[in-house]
Order: sequence, then C-alpha cells, then structure tokens
Amino acid sequence: MSKGKVGILTAGGDCAGLNAVIAACVKYGSSLGYEFIGFQRGYEGVLNPPDYRILTPDDVKGISHLGGTILHATNKGRFGAKMGEGDVARIPDDVLEEAATNLKALGCTHLVVIGGDGSLSGALQLSQKGVKVVGVPKTIDNDLAATDQTFGFSTAQSVAVEALDRVHTTATSHDRVLLVEVMGRNTGWIALKAGLAGGADAILVPEFEFSLSALVEYLRGRKAEGKGSAVVVVAEGARIGGQTIGDGIVAGGEKHYGGITNELMARINAAAPGEFEIRNTIIGHIQRGGAPNARDRNLARAYGVAAMDAIDQGLNQVMVSLRDGHIQFVSLTEAVEKLKTVDDTNLEYQTALKLGVFIHD
Repeated sequence: MSKGKVGILTAGGDCAGLNAVIAACVKYGSSLGYEFIGFQRGYEGVLNPPDYRILTPDDVKGISHLGGTILHATNKGRFGAKMGEGDVARIPDDVLEEAATNLKALGCTHLVVIGGDGSLSGALQLSQKGVKVVGVPKTIDNDLAATDQTFGFSTAQSVAVEALDRVHTTATSHDRVLLVEVMGRNTGWIALKAGLAGGADAILVPEFEFSLSALVEYLRGRKAEGKGSAVVVVAEGARIGGQTIGDGIVAGGEKHYGGITNELMARINAAAPGEFEIRNTIIGHIQRGGAPNARDRNLARAYGVAAMDAIDQGLNQVMVSLRDGHIQFVSLTEAVEKLKTVDDTNLEYQTALKLGVFIHD
C-alpha cells in the first residue's frame, strides 16, 4: 500500500546535479513505499493546465550524471517570489490556491521543491495554503545562508577555474589584461573561490566596492614591476564606484545583469588611454551546464535521500541543509531569511589579500 504520492519540481535556473536529486528522491522514496509525480517547467507545471509525468525508479535510471533537469525548469512565470536583492514579492492568492487545489486533486501528499532563494520563497508561501513542502537547496551562487553548500556550486566553480587556467596563457602570451566575467548577482562566491584557485590577480565581487582609479593604479603598478599581463575575475553584480551594471532588462521583478566587463573595459581605456591592451570574456551559462562533478553528484544524492527522510518523518515547511558535514533540517522561513555573503572574515578573502590580489581599495 502506498504511503503517499510525492510531487517533485525543479524551479529557477538550471544547474548541475538536479537530475541526481530527482533520481535519489524517486529511488529511495520508492523503497519506502511512496509514489512520484514530476511537474514540468517548475511551478508552471502545477498550475492550470497541470503538466506532469509519473516517475518510477526505471524512469530515473542512469540520469544522475546528466546536466540539466529531465523535468525542465523556468525562472519566469506566475510564481515569482523574489525581486532584486532578496526582496519578497507576494504571490497572488488565486495562483497559490490554484496550485494547492491541483496538487490535492492529483493526490499529492507532499511536494519536493528543488530550487534557490526565489523558488523556496514560493514554496514557503504555498505551504501556508496547506501544502506539505520540503525544499532542496539549489543554486550555483552558493548564497543560501541556511546551508554550508548548495549543489551546483562546486561544478560552476570548477568550470570557472578551468576557464581561468586557459585565459592565463593568452594573457601572458600577449601581455594583456583579461577581464573574466562570472555569475554572481548579489554574492561573489564563484568569483572569489574560483579566482583564488585560478590565480587571478584581481577579484571584484558585489560585497566590496572598488573604485576605477584604484584598479587602474593597481594595473599600472603591475606593469611598472614588469608584469605586463593581468587576469581580473569580475562577478556580474560587482559594483564600480558603488553602482552595479545591468543591461536594463527587468523580468519578473529581477534585474538582469551581464556585461559589466564590457563597461569596465571601456572605463579603463578611457581612464588610461593606450596604457593597456584589454580583452574580456563572459563565461555565462557554461557555468550552469554540463555534467555535475563528483562533489555535486554526492551532495545532490544526499539531499534527495534526506528530502525523503524528512517526508517519512512527517516534517513539513523544512529545507534540507548541510552543516558541518551533517544533514539537518531547517525551517523554510530560516532558509529564505537572508543571503550568505562574502565578508572580510572569509578564508579565501583573507588568503587573497595576503597574496596581493586586488579586491577593493
């Protein structure tokens, strides 16, 4: 006899490890006696007309190493619950009621939401309509404060490091300043950790303002020392003189970033005409795609198993969390309460400064 029917959805941007979570939930959960429905395109699949598929252990066999999500995802639609830098947007009651009604009609006793800050904020609001929800923390930005690490981050960091390794050879061969733009709208974890590992000369992150003049003087100092090249890692949300650079597009209340290295290159050239040969590269969605590395596969699987443990223990309104190497369950309220940001006590920050890496004035 079935213990219940569990819905699973993947919401927000894709990342490496999503399929590993889905597979772990279904494989382990089926052994516990649960049935599964996978909703397509995130929360949109829960709304009218419902779009879903039955998931059995055979359906998820051999998917854990694959990038992306077999359930597809979207970071647009009627369930947008976060705006800008973490501001909460209230999802309309009729949308929440529609989702809750459809889940009940389909016989779903629980819903596993695999997502980041915005997706879990939506899950919290849905749980207030009587839906039993368990969240799994997913974001390449690693910016959820209620867990030590989100899956997807390790792979994104590795991709960025590989790109930096390749960029260094071009920079040194041509004595160029290479600006490498990585993801990170509100936090600089990818930029900082990948930048340090990849031997960057400067790392620019949203948490610390820098002035154009100080960066130019730093580059001049390197040149005076006979170091004709420099690799500068720039998080997309970094602030030049206190201002972020976006492309002006707003969708679902979220400002689109991207292109800060184009702007920074233009400003350096204007401030120091002809002094540097500068190029830029934007890694972009390559950081999201592809197969998860070993760290993310194992973490995603552990999270999927833990999500089913939470359901089997009768827990509700919780998120699976990794703290000090152990799985814990935290409330969804705590999970979305604040972002985890880089501060001056961080090990990589302190190490980078002592190694002479430019981060701020």
